[in-house]
Amino acid sequence: MKLKKVLVVDDSPLIRQMYHLVLARYRCQILDAGNGQEALDILVRQDDVQLVLLDINMPVMNGVKFLEKASLLGLAQRTPVIIVSTEGSEADTVQGLRCGASGYLTKPFTPSQLHEVIVRVLQAGGACPEPEEMAFER
Repeated sequence: MKLKKVLVVDDSPLIRQMYHLVLARYRCQILDAGNGQEALDILVRQDDVQLVLLDINMPVMNGVKFLEKASLLGLAQRTPVIIVSTEGSEADTVQGLRCGASGYLTKPFTPSQLHEVIVRVLQAGGACPEPEEMAFER
């Protein structure tokens, strides 16, 4: 399965731009949300989002609250969520996974690390992205 639509949830416009650059290789549509509430609104309206890349520390609604609400609405079950955050403690990882995240990546990360987590998460769900020439520099 080709990765077609990704939702990037981060309050930093600079980080969202970086995702656009890194994910350009997938040639997928990238939707942006600056907080968890914006992300929920997008997921409710668009049922074809295949992956969410989620920050934890954001204004309005943080990533953990987003995961809790997305789970209650059944959105987390249909769309895999990868937490990508500077919060890299084991407790944060466990909390995110308990709230429905499918994977966890700590910032800063390389394009190769992001790609590996995406592939692992989507393969676990039976779908694997097919970016152009999936090789990244290591």
